[in-house]
Amino acid sequence: MIQIDALPAFSDNYIWLLQDTAKRHCAVVDPGDAGPVERWLAANPGWALSDILITHHHNDHVGGVARLKQLTGARVCGPANEQIPCRDLALDEGAEVEVLGVVFQVLAVPGHTLGHIAFFSDQPATPLLFSGDTLFAAGCGRMFEGTPEQMQPALARLAALPAHTQVYCAHEYTLANLRFARAVEPDNRHVQQRFDEVTRLRADQRITLPTTIGLERLTNPFLRTSETLVKQKADEWKGHSNATHVAVFAALRSWKDTF
Repeated sequence: MIQIDALPAFSDNYIWLLQDTAKRHCAVVDPGDAGPVERWLAANPGWALSDILITHHHNDHVGGVARLKQLTGARVCGPANEQIPCRDLALDEGAEVEVLGVVFQVLAVPGHTLGHIAFFSDQPATPLLFSGDTLFAAGCGRMFEGTPEQMQPALARLAALPAHTQVYCAHEYTLANLRFARAVEPDNRHVQQRFDEVTRLRADQRITLPTTIGLERLTNPFLRTSETLVKQKADEWKGHSNATHVAVFAALRSWKDTF
């Protein structure tokens, strides 16, 4: 079993630290800043950084890669269709990569960026998903490069993963996302309950992640485009009927962009 901890970076990023405590090897996901990883390694002598996993090319996810590669020689694994610094292993849909003894499947999830990938493993007792900026807790990433026709199916694909999958996304956006989710579904008791819980966590400066696929299905409006009330809210926002899941998603995303 691997242990997973969050290394906070910038104002709201998380660098995920995977640890094999038996071998004292570790890996990181999306190190936008080398500093938090360097400090952890300095505070934990005898540990070796073996792998760096990258979901997409934005600087707050790759800014620390070159420095960590120079310091540790760690293998850099990232999307084949994006420019990733120091990349050793180019990954695309259907590929597999073994990290700390765990085999991860590579899922192409375009939308936030065109080459964005996610890492999923069902090997541990609890499945793991590193979703980058595609799926957030109670939300999803902005479409900086892709289209709704790309991103909605990508999110639906992630939503179809096992309900108990632990989801490790890259930002602490949960409370803001739940404010939007309450606007979309004001009568959704699961959303309200989660909002109250997350409000308490953030008041104590505590992390709200990981989430689970099951919880996202209940509370994330971007995964709930088939719900009648969600569609009605999307129709109200756009001022016309949105006939497809993609159209409902696009309406929700445009609403969230200005929320």
